[in-house]
Amino acid sequence: MSKAIQALFSGMLVTFILDFFLFLGIKINYIDTHDINLYYNILFADNQNVFLFFLLSIILGYLIMYSPHKLSLSVLSIFSLLVLLTLIEPVGKMVGEYIFMQRNVTIQTKKFSYHGDIYYVGRTNVTFYDYKFKKILNLDKNQIVSEYK
Repeated sequence: MSKAIQALFSGMLVTFILDFFLFLGIKINYIDTHDINLYYNILFADNQNVFLFFLLSIILGYLIMYSPHKLSLSVLSIFSLLVLLTLIEPVGKMVGEYIFMQRNVTIQTKKFSYHGDIYYVGRTNVTFYDYKFKKILNLDKNQIVSEYK
């Protein structure tokens, strides 16, 4: 096997591990705290950016195979530390809010209008916090007519 392919596969393995812990921190500290009914596998699969995954895989694979060991160890340690920070509650919640939350949104369904925050847009439902009712609503995506800020 050529060294370039080994670099790509090594980078993919490291990137996969980093992604696992990133989404684990978001699942524990954002998804679960907002009582969003979502399995980890669905969260991981639906929100994986393929282009970013392969770009990071190529960069990390190159660092692992071709750079001095001190540099690659330093970069991997920094990435690992940043990703593992999502396991700390305030950091994981902040990252989850940055990625998923949309604040001050009005959603119009066929019968009602809701104003509040979108916590998560899933495959079939939108998890929404309504300001008027002061509770979390699960809205069916097929019933939503329009969404605007």
